[in-house]
Amino acid sequence: MVSKSSLEAEVAIRNMHNPPVLRSLHIDRFHAEPAIFRAPGRVNLIGEHTDYAEGFVMPAAINFATLAGISPRTDGKIVIYSENFGEEMVFDAAALPRIRTRHWSDYPMGVVHVLAGEGHAIPGFSLSLWGDVPLGSGLSSSASVEVATALAVESLIGANDPGPVLARLCQRAENEFVGASCGIMDQFISVNGKEDHALLLDCRDLSFRLAPIPDHVALVIANTMVKHSVAGGDYTTRRAEVEDATRVLARHRPEIRFLRDATLADLDQWGHEMAPKSRMRARHIISENLRTVAAADALMRGDMAELGRLMAEAHRSYSQDFEASCVEADTMVDLAQDLPGLIGARLTGGGFGGCTINLVEQKDADAFAAALGGRYAAQIGIVPEIYVCHAAGGAGRLDQA
Repeated sequence: MVSKSSLEAEVAIRNMHNPPVLRSLHIDRFHAEPAIFRAPGRVNLIGEHTDYAEGFVMPAAINFATLAGISPRTDGKIVIYSENFGEEMVFDAAALPRIRTRHWSDYPMGVVHVLAGEGHAIPGFSLSLWGDVPLGSGLSSSASVEVATALAVESLIGANDPGPVLARLCQRAENEFVGASCGIMDQFISVNGKEDHALLLDCRDLSFRLAPIPDHVALVIANTMVKHSVAGGDYTTRRAEVEDATRVLARHRPEIRFLRDATLADLDQWGHEMAPKSRMRARHIISENLRTVAAADALMRGDMAELGRLMAEAHRSYSQDFEASCVEADTMVDLAQDLPGLIGARLTGGGFGGCTINLVEQKDADAFAAALGGRYAAQIGIVPEIYVCHAAGGAGRLDQA
């Protein structure tokens, strides 16, 4: 979420271990002391649309996050206030909504809905939400809201789900209540991220290994300012095409349940039985799985040149085979190529707009960001938002100020 608050408030929320502004906001509105939780957004270094194919992804949590403040109520109401939207919503804890309303409150209430479905008695509570993960940018503002809400509500009801279980719960909130067919990556990295590390996640069994990001490497995230939503539209179409391709291959090799189980040789042999678009989508996912594991290996051995090459190849596949890029994102990637300090650049997130991720030498990061922003504005006519970031730790409770 992009905060609409004052500069003082933005500075305070950036200090994620000292959240006095959210605490004061909650006390002023609800006259109760809150417990405060933080859940970060994420940037995916490589591995797009592989998570729901039970493949591999390599995200990093970032130092943009959602804060949630919670306190109990005695009137049986659930009252949720979003500082970003400047809006308060009221629900009856004894009669929770069962269907989405296509409103921002679907994300926190989806979490409450899933917790209730797991047999938890949901009491009344006040919840304040405030974050700085840019909306619609592919940095997982929705997952950060879900995870922060889940931690907050679980603290109130006495639940303490382990990280992978909490991530699945939040994924279900988005799949079953919000109606977005996302995989597990966004919620998992928000819960399990580690500072200064990327995380290679096996989306089949949720095993993972951490890969340290060298001190000399900065994460420069460039927002094209073209917004996307994964709740329907092109994202859903791509997923259906992937599933069509999987069914074709499974007719020949029944052990193929997801494209994670398929090889490029399988695609060469039976791809002619697929619709052309489905074959292209499958080629992206099968090859992307191979690239993602190779990229993690390159990062772990410090081979940044190989990592950059794999990122470039991933972007071409995402743009051409998966057709999930756009003119603005392709332009942003192209404009970065000859700038000093670039290691690798590609579109990140669900696609169809959003942000590019640029791995850049730390010493060049500020100049890189300024130059890229100027080039993009001159060519596209839109002033982008560009953030020099670092990999942050996962979600948790914050000590109160």
